[in-house]
Amino acid sequence: MINLNYGIIGNCRSAALISDKGSIDWCCLPEFDSPSIFASILDEKKGGRFNIIVADDYVINQQYLDNTAIMSTTFNNGRNAFEVIDFMPRYRKDNGKYHSPPEIIRYIRKISGHPRFSIHYDPKLEYAQDETQSYVKNEFIVSVTNTTKFDSLFLYTGLSKEAIKKGEEILLEDDSFIVLGYNEKIFLPSLHKVRLEYERTKTYWLDWSDRTTSYRKYNSQIARSAITLKLLCYEKTGAVLAAATTSLPETIGEVRNWDYRFCWIRDASMVVKVVHELGHNEMAKDYLRFIINLVPDKDEKLQIMYGINGEKQLTEETLDHLSGYMGSKPVRIGNAAYSQRQNDIYGILMDVIYQQLTHFSNDIENGEELWNITKGIVWVVERHWQEPDKGIWEFRTEERHFTFSKVLCWTAIDRAIKVARIFGKNNKADKWETIAKAIREDILENAWNEEVQAFTQSYGSSDLDASVLLMENYGFIEAMDPRYVLTVKAIDKELSHNGLLYRYKNKDDFGLPTSSFTICTFWFINSLFKIGEKKKAETLFAQLLSYSNHLGLFSEDIDFETKRLLGNFPQAYSHLALIETAINLSFITEEESVRDALR
Repeated sequence: MINLNYGIIGNCRSAALISDKGSIDWCCLPEFDSPSIFASILDEKKGGRFNIIVADDYVINQQYLDNTAIMSTTFNNGRNAFEVIDFMPRYRKDNGKYHSPPEIIRYIRKISGHPRFSIHYDPKLEYAQDETQSYVKNEFIVSVTNTTKFDSLFLYTGLSKEAIKKGEEILLEDDSFIVLGYNEKIFLPSLHKVRLEYERTKTYWLDWSDRTTSYRKYNSQIARSAITLKLLCYEKTGAVLAAATTSLPETIGEVRNWDYRFCWIRDASMVVKVVHELGHNEMAKDYLRFIINLVPDKDEKLQIMYGINGEKQLTEETLDHLSGYMGSKPVRIGNAAYSQRQNDIYGILMDVIYQQLTHFSNDIENGEELWNITKGIVWVVERHWQEPDKGIWEFRTEERHFTFSKVLCWTAIDRAIKVARIFGKNNKADKWETIAKAIREDILENAWNEEVQAFTQSYGSSDLDASVLLMENYGFIEAMDPRYVLTVKAIDKELSHNGLLYRYKNKDDFGLPTSSFTICTFWFINSLFKIGEKKKAETLFAQLLSYSNHLGLFSEDIDFETKRLLGNFPQAYSHLALIETAINLSFITEEESVRDALR
Protein backbone atom coordinates (compact mmCIF):
# COMPACT_ATOMS: atom_id res chain seq x y z
CA MET A 1 0.00 0.00 0.00
CA ILE A 2 1.27 3.45 -0.93
CA ASN A 3 1.43 5.54 2.23
CA LEU A 4 2.86 8.84 3.42
CA ASN A 5 6.09 7.10 4.44
CA TYR A 6 8.02 10.30 4.88
CA GLY A 7 10.10 11.83 7.60
CA ILE A 8 10.41 15.56 8.17
CA ILE A 9 13.63 17.44 8.74
CA GLY A 10 13.81 21.17 9.37
CA ASN A 11 15.28 24.05 11.30
CA CYS A 12 12.34 26.30 12.24
CA ARG A 13 12.79 28.22 9.01
CA SER A 14 11.83 25.61 6.46
CA ALA A 15 11.42 21.85 6.18
CA ALA A 16 11.80 18.92 3.80
CA LEU A 17 10.08 15.56 3.45
CA ILE A 18 12.30 12.54 2.81
CA SER A 19 10.82 9.23 1.71
CA ASP A 20 11.65 5.86 3.25
CA LYS A 21 13.86 5.29 0.18
CA GLY A 22 15.91 8.41 0.88
CA SER A 23 14.32 10.69 -1.71
CA ILE A 24 13.67 14.37 -0.95
CA ASP A 25 10.22 14.73 -2.52
CA TRP A 26 9.10 18.03 -0.98
CA CYS A 27 11.00 21.12 0.08
CA CYS A 28 10.43 24.85 -0.10
CA LEU A 29 13.29 27.33 0.26
CA PRO A 30 14.20 29.69 1.74
CA GLU A 31 11.11 29.50 3.99
CA PHE A 32 8.19 27.16 4.71
CA ASP A 33 5.80 29.00 2.40
CA SER A 34 8.27 29.73 -0.40
CA PRO A 35 7.79 28.08 -3.80
CA SER A 36 8.95 24.47 -3.87
CA ILE A 37 12.34 23.31 -5.13
CA PHE A 38 11.23 19.65 -4.99
CA ALA A 39 7.57 18.67 -5.36
CA SER A 40 7.43 15.14 -6.75
CA ILE A 41 4.98 14.36 -3.95
CA LEU A 42 2.54 16.50 -5.97
CA ASP A 43 3.62 15.37 -9.43
CA GLU A 44 5.89 12.36 -10.01
CA LYS A 45 7.02 13.56 -13.44
CA LYS A 46 7.15 17.34 -13.18
CA GLY A 47 7.64 18.11 -9.50
CA GLY A 48 11.35 17.34 -9.05
CA ARG A 49 13.18 15.23 -6.46
CA PHE A 50 16.61 14.45 -5.01
CA ASN A 51 16.99 10.69 -4.83
CA ILE A 52 19.73 8.17 -3.94
CA ILE A 53 19.49 5.17 -6.28
CA VAL A 54 20.98 1.76 -5.42
CA ALA A 55 20.80 -1.74 -6.90
CA ASP A 56 17.82 -3.93 -6.06
CA ASP A 57 19.83 -6.10 -3.63
CA TYR A 58 20.21 -3.23 -1.17
CA VAL A 59 17.95 -3.17 1.88
CA ILE A 60 16.95 0.36 2.90
CA ASN A 61 16.13 1.26 6.51
CA GLN A 62 15.24 4.64 7.93
CA GLN A 63 15.02 6.09 11.41
CA TYR A 64 15.50 9.29 13.35
CA LEU A 65 18.52 9.63 15.58
CA ASP A 66 17.00 9.38 19.06
CA ASN A 67 15.54 12.66 20.36
CA THR A 68 16.59 14.66 17.29
CA ALA A 69 15.21 15.88 13.97
CA ILE A 70 18.14 14.22 12.17
CA MET A 71 17.25 11.36 9.85
CA SER A 72 19.38 8.33 9.04
CA THR A 73 18.73 6.22 5.93
CA THR A 74 20.96 3.14 5.60
CA PHE A 75 21.59 1.20 2.40
CA ASN A 76 22.99 -2.32 2.92
CA ASN A 77 23.33 -5.36 0.67
CA GLY A 78 25.28 -7.46 3.18
CA ARG A 79 28.73 -6.71 1.81
CA ASN A 80 28.48 -3.02 1.06
CA ALA A 81 26.75 -0.45 3.22
CA PHE A 82 26.50 3.29 3.64
CA GLU A 83 24.34 5.77 5.52
CA VAL A 84 22.83 9.09 4.43
CA ILE A 85 22.32 11.44 7.38
CA ASP A 86 19.90 14.24 6.46
CA PHE A 87 19.35 17.40 8.47
CA MET A 88 18.87 21.14 8.22
CA PRO A 89 21.39 22.94 10.46
CA ARG A 90 20.13 24.56 13.64
CA TYR A 91 22.04 25.58 16.75
CA ARG A 92 22.62 28.56 19.00
CA LYS A 93 25.56 30.82 18.15
CA ASP A 94 27.79 32.64 20.61
CA ASN A 95 25.70 35.81 20.24
CA GLY A 96 22.58 33.94 21.41
CA LYS A 97 20.94 33.88 17.98
CA TYR A 98 20.20 30.69 16.06
CA HIS A 99 22.07 29.48 13.01
CA SER A 100 19.28 28.24 10.73
CA PRO A 101 20.38 28.69 7.11
CA PRO A 102 18.06 27.76 4.22
CA GLU A 103 19.92 24.57 3.36
CA ILE A 104 19.87 20.78 3.57
CA ILE A 105 22.94 18.75 4.43
CA ARG A 106 23.26 15.15 3.26
CA TYR A 107 26.20 13.65 5.17
CA ILE A 108 27.10 10.40 3.39
CA ARG A 109 28.91 7.97 5.67
CA LYS A 110 30.60 4.81 4.45
CA ILE A 111 29.89 1.80 6.71
CA SER A 112 31.50 -1.17 4.94
CA GLY A 113 32.69 -2.64 1.64
CA HIS A 114 32.57 -0.74 -1.62
CA PRO A 115 29.08 0.73 -1.89
CA ARG A 116 27.92 2.12 -5.21
CA PHE A 117 24.99 4.37 -5.97
CA SER A 118 23.83 7.06 -8.32
CA ILE A 119 22.08 10.32 -7.59
CA HIS A 120 18.95 11.56 -9.31
CA TYR A 121 19.21 15.29 -8.74
CA ASP A 122 16.30 17.06 -10.40
CA PRO A 123 15.35 20.37 -8.76
CA LYS A 124 12.31 22.16 -10.16
CA LEU A 125 12.23 25.69 -8.83
CA GLU A 126 9.16 27.88 -8.40
CA TYR A 127 6.67 24.99 -8.15
CA ALA A 128 8.05 23.64 -11.46
CA GLN A 129 6.09 26.31 -13.32
CA ASP A 130 8.98 26.99 -15.70
CA GLU A 131 11.98 25.02 -16.91
CA THR A 132 14.88 24.68 -14.46
CA GLN A 133 18.39 24.39 -15.94
CA SER A 134 21.36 23.04 -13.97
CA TYR A 135 25.00 23.89 -14.72
CA VAL A 136 28.24 22.44 -13.34
CA LYS A 137 30.61 25.19 -12.20
CA ASN A 138 34.04 24.96 -10.56
CA GLU A 139 32.70 25.13 -7.01
CA PHE A 140 29.07 24.03 -7.28
CA ILE A 141 26.13 22.96 -9.41
CA VAL A 142 23.79 25.88 -9.90
CA SER A 143 20.16 25.40 -10.89
CA VAL A 144 18.33 28.37 -12.38
CA THR A 145 14.88 29.31 -13.62
CA ASN A 146 14.31 32.72 -15.15
CA THR A 147 11.41 32.52 -17.61
CA THR A 148 8.69 34.07 -15.44
CA LYS A 149 10.59 34.64 -12.23
CA PHE A 150 14.28 34.33 -11.44
CA ASP A 151 15.34 31.82 -8.80
CA SER A 152 18.45 29.77 -8.13
CA LEU A 153 19.76 26.89 -6.02
CA PHE A 154 23.33 25.80 -5.22
CA LEU A 155 24.71 22.31 -4.61
CA TYR A 156 28.15 21.79 -3.05
CA THR A 157 29.66 18.34 -2.67
CA GLY A 158 32.75 16.22 -2.06
CA LEU A 159 31.53 13.82 -4.77
CA SER A 160 31.91 14.26 -8.51
CA LYS A 161 29.66 17.09 -9.63
CA GLU A 162 29.60 15.76 -13.19
CA ALA A 163 28.51 12.32 -11.95
CA ILE A 164 25.69 13.90 -9.95
CA LYS A 165 24.57 16.06 -12.87
CA LYS A 166 24.58 13.11 -15.28
CA GLY A 167 23.21 10.55 -12.82
CA GLU A 168 26.29 8.34 -13.21
CA GLU A 169 27.28 5.58 -10.77
CA ILE A 170 29.46 6.69 -7.86
CA LEU A 171 31.83 4.48 -5.86
CA LEU A 172 31.87 5.64 -2.24
CA GLU A 173 35.46 5.26 -1.09
CA ASP A 174 35.20 7.44 2.02
CA ASP A 175 32.73 9.66 3.85
CA SER A 176 31.41 12.54 1.78
CA PHE A 177 28.72 15.22 1.74
CA ILE A 178 26.23 17.24 -0.24
CA VAL A 179 25.17 20.72 0.89
CA LEU A 180 22.13 22.07 -0.91
CA GLY A 181 21.56 25.76 -0.25
CA TYR A 182 19.38 28.62 -1.39
CA ASN A 183 22.31 31.04 -1.16
CA GLU A 184 25.72 30.93 -2.78
CA LYS A 185 28.40 30.23 -0.18
CA ILE A 186 31.16 32.70 0.66
CA PHE A 187 33.20 29.98 2.39
CA LEU A 188 33.11 26.61 0.69
CA PRO A 189 31.73 23.63 2.61
CA SER A 190 34.05 20.76 3.51
CA LEU A 191 33.64 17.36 5.14
CA HIS A 192 35.07 18.77 8.35
CA LYS A 193 32.57 21.64 8.37
CA VAL A 194 29.69 19.28 7.60
CA ARG A 195 30.64 17.02 10.51
CA LEU A 196 30.80 20.08 12.76
CA GLU A 197 27.35 21.24 11.60
CA TYR A 198 26.05 17.73 12.25
CA GLU A 199 27.43 17.57 15.81
CA ARG A 200 26.19 21.06 16.66
CA THR A 201 22.72 20.34 15.26
CA LYS A 202 22.55 17.01 17.09
CA THR A 203 23.54 18.70 20.34
CA TYR A 204 20.85 21.34 19.84
CA TRP A 205 18.10 18.74 19.44
CA LEU A 206 19.34 16.57 22.29
CA ASP A 207 19.37 19.61 24.60
CA TRP A 208 15.91 20.66 23.43
CA SER A 209 14.48 17.17 23.91
CA ASP A 210 16.07 16.87 27.34
CA ARG A 211 13.83 19.71 28.50
CA THR A 212 10.69 17.78 27.47
CA THR A 213 8.76 16.53 30.49
CA SER A 214 8.89 12.76 30.96
CA TYR A 215 5.84 10.62 31.69
CA ARG A 216 5.25 7.12 32.92
CA LYS A 217 4.01 5.90 29.52
CA TYR A 218 4.37 6.80 25.86
CA ASN A 219 7.56 8.82 26.27
CA SER A 220 8.95 7.99 22.83
CA GLN A 221 5.68 8.97 21.11
CA ILE A 222 5.44 12.20 23.11
CA ALA A 223 9.06 13.09 22.34
CA ARG A 224 8.71 12.48 18.59
CA SER A 225 5.47 14.45 18.44
CA ALA A 226 7.03 17.33 20.41
CA ILE A 227 9.97 17.52 17.99
CA THR A 228 7.54 17.43 15.07
CA LEU A 229 5.60 20.37 16.51
CA LYS A 230 8.84 22.26 17.06
CA LEU A 231 9.72 21.68 13.40
CA LEU A 232 6.44 23.39 12.45
CA CYS A 233 7.36 26.55 14.38
CA TYR A 234 8.64 29.51 12.39
CA GLU A 235 11.26 31.08 14.61
CA LYS A 236 11.42 34.46 12.91
CA THR A 237 7.90 35.51 13.98
CA GLY A 238 6.68 32.81 16.39
CA ALA A 239 4.03 31.53 13.96
CA VAL A 240 3.09 27.84 14.09
CA LEU A 241 2.20 26.07 10.84
CA ALA A 242 -0.74 23.69 10.54
CA ALA A 243 1.42 21.38 8.38
CA ALA A 244 4.50 21.47 6.16
CA THR A 245 2.69 20.72 2.88
CA THR A 246 -0.01 21.84 0.52
CA SER A 247 -2.70 19.91 -1.33
CA LEU A 248 -2.19 16.42 0.03
CA PRO A 249 -5.79 15.20 -0.32
CA GLU A 250 -8.13 14.18 2.48
CA THR A 251 -9.40 11.49 0.10
CA ILE A 252 -7.59 10.22 -3.01
CA GLY A 253 -9.14 11.57 -6.21
CA GLU A 254 -11.28 14.19 -4.49
CA VAL A 255 -10.88 17.96 -4.24
CA ARG A 256 -10.43 18.52 -0.48
CA ASN A 257 -6.87 19.69 -1.10
CA TRP A 258 -5.70 22.73 0.87
CA ASP A 259 -2.53 24.68 1.54
CA TYR A 260 -1.67 24.28 5.24
CA ARG A 261 1.61 26.23 5.33
CA PHE A 262 -0.02 29.00 7.33
CA CYS A 263 -0.71 29.85 10.95
CA TRP A 264 -4.26 29.11 12.06
CA ILE A 265 -4.99 30.87 15.36
CA ARG A 266 -6.87 27.79 16.57
CA ASP A 267 -4.28 25.18 15.64
CA ALA A 268 -1.34 27.25 16.82
CA SER A 269 -2.95 28.13 20.14
CA MET A 270 -3.71 24.47 20.82
CA VAL A 271 -0.13 23.54 19.91
CA VAL A 272 1.55 26.05 22.20
CA LYS A 273 -0.73 25.15 25.09
CA VAL A 274 0.26 21.47 24.83
CA VAL A 275 3.95 22.14 24.20
CA HIS A 276 4.00 24.49 27.19
CA GLU A 277 2.78 21.57 29.32
CA LEU A 278 5.89 19.71 28.13
CA GLY A 279 8.17 22.42 29.48
CA HIS A 280 8.89 24.42 26.31
CA ASN A 281 7.81 27.85 27.45
CA GLU A 282 9.73 29.76 24.79
CA MET A 283 7.37 28.56 22.04
CA ALA A 284 4.38 30.00 23.88
CA LYS A 285 6.14 33.31 24.45
CA ASP A 286 7.19 33.53 20.79
CA TYR A 287 3.64 32.79 19.67
CA LEU A 288 2.14 35.44 21.93
CA ARG A 289 4.63 37.89 20.45
CA PHE A 290 3.30 36.90 17.02
CA ILE A 291 -0.27 37.60 18.16
CA ILE A 292 0.65 40.94 19.74
CA ASN A 293 2.31 42.03 16.50
CA LEU A 294 -0.81 41.06 14.54
CA VAL A 295 -3.25 43.13 16.57
CA PRO A 296 -2.11 46.76 16.56
CA ASP A 297 -5.62 48.20 16.95
CA LYS A 298 -7.70 47.61 20.07
CA ASP A 299 -10.88 46.84 18.14
CA GLU A 300 -9.30 44.84 15.32
CA LYS A 301 -10.94 41.49 14.72
CA LEU A 302 -8.65 38.51 14.42
CA GLN A 303 -8.57 36.57 11.19
CA ILE A 304 -8.76 32.80 11.60
CA MET A 305 -5.32 32.47 9.99
CA TYR A 306 -2.32 34.44 8.81
CA GLY A 307 0.80 33.97 6.76
CA ILE A 308 3.84 32.95 8.76
CA ASN A 309 5.22 36.47 8.44
CA GLY A 310 1.90 37.97 9.49
CA GLU A 311 0.43 38.33 5.98
CA LYS A 312 -3.32 38.97 6.01
CA GLN A 313 -4.08 38.37 2.33
CA LEU A 314 -3.70 34.67 1.50
CA THR A 315 -5.16 34.62 -1.99
CA GLU A 316 -5.88 31.09 -3.18
CA GLU A 317 -4.58 29.96 -6.56
CA THR A 318 -4.42 26.62 -8.35
CA LEU A 319 -1.30 25.19 -10.00
CA ASP A 320 -2.98 23.45 -12.93
CA HIS A 321 0.28 22.17 -14.42
CA LEU A 322 0.77 19.79 -11.47
CA SER A 323 -1.20 16.53 -11.48
CA GLY A 324 -1.57 16.37 -7.69
CA TYR A 325 -0.80 13.62 -5.17
CA MET A 326 -1.91 10.33 -6.74
CA GLY A 327 -3.72 12.38 -9.40
CA SER A 328 -5.76 14.35 -6.86
CA LYS A 329 -6.31 17.80 -8.33
CA PRO A 330 -6.32 20.70 -7.80
CA VAL A 331 -2.99 21.69 -6.31
CA ARG A 332 -3.62 24.86 -4.35
CA ILE A 333 -1.38 27.57 -2.95
CA GLY A 334 -2.84 30.19 -0.65
CA ASN A 335 -6.05 29.54 1.25
CA ALA A 336 -9.37 31.32 0.77
CA ALA A 337 -10.49 30.34 4.27
CA TYR A 338 -8.55 33.33 5.64
CA SER A 339 -11.60 35.54 5.07
CA GLN A 340 -14.01 33.32 7.02
CA ARG A 341 -15.48 34.19 10.38
CA GLN A 342 -14.91 31.53 13.03
CA ASN A 343 -15.90 32.71 16.48
CA ASP A 344 -14.12 29.87 18.30
CA ILE A 345 -10.66 31.33 17.76
CA TYR A 346 -11.15 33.92 20.50
CA GLY A 347 -11.75 31.34 23.21
CA ILE A 348 -8.82 29.19 22.17
CA LEU A 349 -6.47 32.19 22.13
CA MET A 350 -7.74 33.46 25.49
CA ASP A 351 -7.13 30.01 26.95
CA VAL A 352 -3.46 30.28 25.99
CA ILE A 353 -3.15 33.82 27.33
CA TYR A 354 -4.67 32.73 30.63
CA GLN A 355 -2.35 29.72 30.81
CA GLN A 356 0.69 31.92 30.32
CA LEU A 357 -0.43 34.43 32.93
CA THR A 358 -1.06 31.72 35.53
CA HIS A 359 2.45 30.34 35.03
CA PHE A 360 4.29 33.65 34.71
CA SER A 361 2.10 36.16 36.54
CA ASN A 362 5.14 37.68 38.26
CA ASP A 363 7.33 37.69 35.18
CA ILE A 364 5.05 37.98 32.18
CA GLU A 365 6.36 39.83 29.17
CA ASN A 366 4.02 42.20 27.34
CA GLY A 367 1.44 42.11 30.15
CA GLU A 368 -0.14 45.42 29.14
CA GLU A 369 -0.42 44.35 25.51
CA LEU A 370 -2.05 41.07 26.57
CA TRP A 371 -4.53 42.96 28.73
CA ASN A 372 -5.40 45.17 25.75
CA ILE A 373 -5.91 42.06 23.60
CA THR A 374 -8.07 40.53 26.32
CA LYS A 375 -10.33 43.59 26.43
CA GLY A 376 -10.48 43.63 22.63
CA ILE A 377 -11.49 39.97 22.50
CA VAL A 378 -14.28 40.55 25.02
CA TRP A 379 -15.46 43.54 22.97
CA VAL A 380 -15.66 41.40 19.81
CA VAL A 381 -17.22 38.34 21.47
CA GLU A 382 -19.85 40.37 23.32
CA ARG A 383 -21.02 41.88 20.07
CA HIS A 384 -20.85 38.80 17.83
CA TRP A 385 -21.34 35.61 19.85
CA GLN A 386 -25.02 35.44 18.92
CA GLU A 387 -24.19 35.44 15.20
CA PRO A 388 -23.64 32.28 13.09
CA ASP A 389 -20.19 31.48 11.68
CA LYS A 390 -18.35 28.95 9.49
CA GLY A 391 -17.30 26.77 12.43
CA ILE A 392 -14.15 24.82 13.25
CA TRP A 393 -14.45 22.72 10.06
CA GLU A 394 -14.54 25.79 7.81
CA PHE A 395 -17.73 25.20 5.87
CA ARG A 396 -17.31 27.36 2.80
CA THR A 397 -20.98 28.14 2.19
CA GLU A 398 -23.59 28.02 4.95
CA GLU A 399 -23.10 29.73 8.30
CA ARG A 400 -24.69 28.17 11.39
CA HIS A 401 -24.85 28.50 15.14
CA PHE A 402 -22.21 25.85 15.77
CA THR A 403 -22.09 24.47 19.30
CA PHE A 404 -18.31 24.40 19.41
CA SER A 405 -18.11 28.07 18.40
CA LYS A 406 -20.58 29.03 21.14
CA VAL A 407 -18.69 27.02 23.77
CA LEU A 408 -15.47 28.75 22.80
CA CYS A 409 -17.16 32.15 22.98
CA TRP A 410 -18.05 31.23 26.57
CA THR A 411 -14.43 30.12 27.06
CA ALA A 412 -13.18 33.50 25.81
CA ILE A 413 -15.21 35.38 28.39
CA ASP A 414 -14.49 32.85 31.15
CA ARG A 415 -10.73 33.15 30.64
CA ALA A 416 -10.97 36.93 30.26
CA ILE A 417 -12.66 37.07 33.67
CA LYS A 418 -9.83 35.02 35.17
CA VAL A 419 -7.23 37.25 33.50
CA ALA A 420 -8.99 40.34 34.84
CA ARG A 421 -8.84 38.89 38.37
CA ILE A 422 -5.09 38.24 37.93
CA PHE A 423 -4.55 41.88 36.96
CA GLY A 424 -6.79 43.09 39.78
CA LYS A 425 -9.42 44.45 37.37
CA ASN A 426 -12.33 43.17 39.41
CA ASN A 427 -14.86 45.69 38.08
CA LYS A 428 -14.28 44.36 34.56
CA ALA A 429 -14.47 40.77 35.78
CA ASP A 430 -17.78 41.36 37.55
CA LYS A 431 -19.23 43.03 34.45
CA TRP A 432 -18.10 40.18 32.17
CA GLU A 433 -19.67 37.54 34.43
CA THR A 434 -23.06 38.54 33.02
CA ILE A 435 -21.90 37.85 29.45
CA ALA A 436 -20.49 34.45 30.36
CA LYS A 437 -23.73 33.47 32.10
CA ALA A 438 -25.82 34.50 29.10
CA ILE A 439 -23.71 32.48 26.66
CA ARG A 440 -23.75 29.44 28.94
CA GLU A 441 -27.52 29.47 29.32
CA ASP A 442 -27.96 29.89 25.58
CA ILE A 443 -25.80 26.83 24.86
CA LEU A 444 -27.50 24.61 27.42
CA GLU A 445 -30.90 25.58 26.05
CA ASN A 446 -30.19 25.36 22.32
CA ALA A 447 -27.32 22.90 21.79
CA TRP A 448 -28.84 19.97 23.67
CA ASN A 449 -31.11 17.75 21.57
CA GLU A 450 -33.48 15.81 23.79
CA GLU A 451 -34.41 13.37 21.06
CA VAL A 452 -30.80 12.57 20.17
CA GLN A 453 -29.77 12.72 23.83
CA ALA A 454 -26.62 14.65 23.00
CA PHE A 455 -25.16 18.08 22.36
CA THR A 456 -25.30 18.36 18.58
CA GLN A 457 -23.26 20.06 15.88
CA SER A 458 -25.34 23.23 15.78
CA TYR A 459 -28.47 24.75 17.24
CA GLY A 460 -31.61 22.95 16.11
CA SER A 461 -29.63 20.18 14.43
CA SER A 462 -29.74 16.43 15.02
CA ASP A 463 -26.27 15.94 13.52
CA LEU A 464 -23.42 14.90 15.80
CA ASP A 465 -19.96 16.44 15.66
CA ALA A 466 -16.67 15.33 17.25
CA SER A 467 -15.78 18.91 18.20
CA VAL A 468 -18.41 18.99 20.96
CA LEU A 469 -16.25 16.46 22.82
CA LEU A 470 -14.06 19.44 23.75
CA MET A 471 -16.82 20.98 25.88
CA GLU A 472 -15.33 19.18 28.88
CA ASN A 473 -11.75 19.96 27.90
CA TYR A 474 -12.42 23.72 28.09
CA GLY A 475 -14.22 23.45 31.40
CA PHE A 476 -17.73 24.16 30.12
CA ILE A 477 -19.10 20.92 31.56
CA GLU A 478 -17.89 18.23 33.96
CA ALA A 479 -16.81 14.89 32.51
CA MET A 480 -19.32 12.95 34.61
CA ASP A 481 -22.23 15.29 33.87
CA PRO A 482 -24.92 12.93 32.49
CA ARG A 483 -25.37 15.12 29.41
CA TYR A 484 -21.68 14.87 28.54
CA VAL A 485 -21.56 11.11 29.15
CA LEU A 486 -24.59 10.65 26.89
CA THR A 487 -22.98 12.84 24.23
CA VAL A 488 -19.79 10.74 24.24
CA LYS A 489 -21.85 7.55 23.95
CA ALA A 490 -23.98 8.98 21.14
CA ILE A 491 -20.86 10.02 19.22
CA ASP A 492 -19.39 6.56 19.76
CA LYS A 493 -22.50 4.99 18.25
CA GLU A 494 -22.93 7.41 15.36
CA LEU A 495 -19.45 8.63 14.34
CA SER A 496 -17.15 5.74 15.29
CA HIS A 497 -16.18 3.33 12.50
CA ASN A 498 -13.44 0.70 12.54
CA GLY A 499 -11.83 2.31 15.59
CA LEU A 500 -11.69 5.74 13.94
CA LEU A 501 -13.96 8.76 14.10
CA TYR A 502 -15.75 10.87 11.54
CA ARG A 503 -15.70 14.60 12.18
CA TYR A 504 -19.38 14.53 11.28
CA LYS A 505 -21.49 12.53 8.84
CA ASN A 506 -23.75 15.19 7.42
CA LYS A 507 -23.06 16.63 3.98
CA ASP A 508 -20.76 19.61 3.67
CA ASP A 509 -19.73 21.72 0.67
CA PHE A 510 -18.02 18.75 -0.99
CA GLY A 511 -20.43 15.93 -0.13
CA LEU A 512 -20.09 13.28 2.56
CA PRO A 513 -16.72 12.97 4.37
CA THR A 514 -15.04 9.64 3.53
CA SER A 515 -11.94 9.66 5.73
CA SER A 516 -11.29 10.00 9.45
CA PHE A 517 -9.93 13.30 10.72
CA THR A 518 -7.13 12.03 12.96
CA ILE A 519 -7.47 14.54 15.79
CA CYS A 520 -11.12 13.53 16.31
CA THR A 521 -10.16 9.99 17.25
CA PHE A 522 -7.71 11.34 19.82
CA TRP A 523 -10.45 13.60 21.22
CA PHE A 524 -12.76 10.62 21.44
CA ILE A 525 -10.18 8.51 23.28
CA ASN A 526 -9.64 11.35 25.75
CA SER A 527 -13.37 11.61 26.34
CA LEU A 528 -13.74 7.88 26.93
CA PHE A 529 -10.92 8.03 29.46
CA LYS A 530 -12.49 10.95 31.29
CA ILE A 531 -15.94 9.34 31.59
CA GLY A 532 -14.33 6.26 33.13
CA GLU A 533 -13.98 3.92 30.15
CA LYS A 534 -10.23 3.72 30.64
CA LYS A 535 -9.61 0.22 29.28
CA LYS A 536 -11.43 0.98 26.04
CA ALA A 537 -9.51 4.26 25.75
CA GLU A 538 -6.15 2.55 26.17
CA THR A 539 -7.05 -0.14 23.62
CA LEU A 540 -8.14 2.41 21.03
CA PHE A 541 -5.06 4.55 21.68
CA ALA A 542 -2.68 1.61 21.11
CA GLN A 543 -4.57 0.80 17.92
CA LEU A 544 -4.43 4.39 16.69
CA LEU A 545 -0.69 4.66 17.38
CA SER A 546 -0.18 1.61 15.17
CA TYR A 547 -1.57 3.57 12.21
CA SER A 548 1.31 6.06 12.21
CA ASN A 549 3.94 5.73 9.51
CA HIS A 550 7.29 3.98 9.99
CA LEU A 551 8.66 6.98 11.91
CA GLY A 552 5.69 7.52 14.22
CA LEU A 553 4.31 10.47 12.24
CA PHE A 554 0.69 11.29 11.45
CA SER A 555 -1.01 13.28 8.72
CA GLU A 556 -4.38 15.02 8.89
CA ASP A 557 -6.59 12.04 7.98
CA ILE A 558 -6.68 8.23 7.98
CA ASP A 559 -8.61 6.02 5.57
CA PHE A 560 -11.25 4.05 7.47
CA GLU A 561 -10.65 0.80 5.60
CA THR A 562 -6.97 0.66 4.56
CA LYS A 563 -5.64 2.88 7.39
CA ARG A 564 -3.40 4.74 4.95
CA LEU A 565 -2.43 8.27 5.94
CA LEU A 566 -4.13 11.06 4.00
CA GLY A 567 -4.12 14.85 4.06
CA ASN A 568 -1.36 17.33 4.75
CA PHE A 569 1.70 16.05 6.57
CA PRO A 570 2.89 16.05 9.25
CA GLN A 571 -0.18 17.58 10.83
CA ALA A 572 0.24 19.73 13.94
CA TYR A 573 -3.35 19.01 15.00
CA SER A 574 -2.73 15.26 15.05
CA HIS A 575 0.50 15.44 17.03
CA LEU A 576 -0.74 17.92 19.64
CA ALA A 577 -3.73 15.63 20.26
CA LEU A 578 -1.45 12.59 20.47
CA ILE A 579 0.56 14.33 23.19
CA GLU A 580 -2.52 15.42 25.10
CA THR A 581 -4.01 11.92 24.98
CA ALA A 582 -0.73 10.27 26.00
CA ILE A 583 -0.42 12.62 28.98
CA ASN A 584 -3.98 11.86 30.09
CA LEU A 585 -3.48 8.11 29.76
CA SER A 586 -0.24 8.40 31.73
CA PHE A 587 -2.11 9.75 34.73
CA ILE A 588 -1.16 7.81 37.88
CA THR A 589 -3.86 7.09 40.45
CA GLU A 590 -3.00 6.93 44.14
CA GLU A 591 -3.39 3.14 44.04
CA GLU A 592 -0.98 2.84 41.08
CA SER A 593 1.52 5.16 42.80
CA VAL A 594 1.55 2.95 45.92
CA ARG A 595 1.85 -0.17 43.80
CA ASP A 596 4.81 1.25 41.86
CA ALA A 597 6.53 2.27 45.11
CA LEU A 598 6.22 -1.27 46.50
CA ARG A 599 7.79 -2.92 43.45
